Amino acid sequence: MSFAVLHSPEEWGSRFDSNSRAVLSIGNFDGVHLGHQKILHAVVERARRTGTLAAAITFFPHPVSVLRPEAAPPQLGTLDQRLTRLEALGLDAVLVLHFDLAMAALSPEQFVRRILIDSLRTSAVLVGENFRFGHRQGGDVRILTELGRQLDFAVEPITPVVIRGKIVSSSAVRDALRAGRVAQAARFLGRPFSLAGEIRPGTGTGRRFVFPTLNLATKQKCLPAHGVYATETLLDGRIYRSATNVGVRPTFDGTHLTIESHLFNFSEEISSGPLEVWFWHRLRDEQKFSGPDALRAQIQRDLARARSFFARLDSARLNVAQNALPRPGNK
Repeated sequence: MSFAVLHSPEEWGSRFDSNSRAVLSIGNFDGVHLGHQKILHAVVERARRTGTLAAAITFFPHPVSVLRPEAAPPQLGTLDQRLTRLEALGLDAVLVLHFDLAMAALSPEQFVRRILIDSLRTSAVLVGENFRFGHRQGGDVRILTELGRQLDFAVEPITPVVIRGKIVSSSAVRDALRAGRVAQAARFLGRPFSLAGEIRPGTGTGRRFVFPTLNLATKQKCLPAHGVYATETLLDGRIYRSATNVGVRPTFDGTHLTIESHLFNFSEEISSGPLEVWFWHRLRDEQKFSGPDALRAQIQRDLARARSFFARLDSARLNVAQNALPRPGNK
């Protein structure tokens, strides 16, 4: 079965016949971090075991951006990125519900009856222990469980993922990124945080005075703190090791935010096309230098540190691979 993205209960009904039942989770799934992954892996496992659809319900735009725009959190990724990651987890389908005031007005029971029962014919719902839903978040796991008893679907609360004493959540990832702690964000996500978008022509300052870079224009709202990072950059299907500056280029009196990556072993001049940058390790804060020569010297040190980081990463990966190999005499 090919992965299906549906945008209304009616579209779901036209895609799946009336005998199809679904095991699903419900949430914003911003970032699709390890906590989300734990729930969705359980959804897929239960669906495969019971011969049902493995599905998720998500919302767009983010509910808080509709109800309290001033308090809306910056999203870790775009909707397309979210759907790509949900597909990679093995789901059969995702229902993207347009969140508006009418959706917000549904009581917990109305939401369950109209969406989960009448439209998706849900057999089981797996959610985090702190799950809330319905008008003014009036529903919780206890209410969902009671509705499940009445309407014949199972409810399974999933315990959170805890890493180094901290519960993994989208808010925790955002906090780590705002502080520049991209290695911590990667632990929460189960992968390096990435920014994706299009190459934007730059001013040429870097190429003339310092090092050639590719400038990224992205629609993502949550960015790492200003600074210099060891990164990897995906360009034309190839991954390049790189160093990336997120900031305003104070040495050249810049005022606009730029995301500039210098790719190792790459010298082509490219001014357009898709680009994705993965943030592995923070090297330093963004600084203002006395001029191009001082900046160039610092960037040379940054590049050396980035190469050293990746050498350590490669060595650690090699050790893991070697330790995974069977030992002589072992069966």
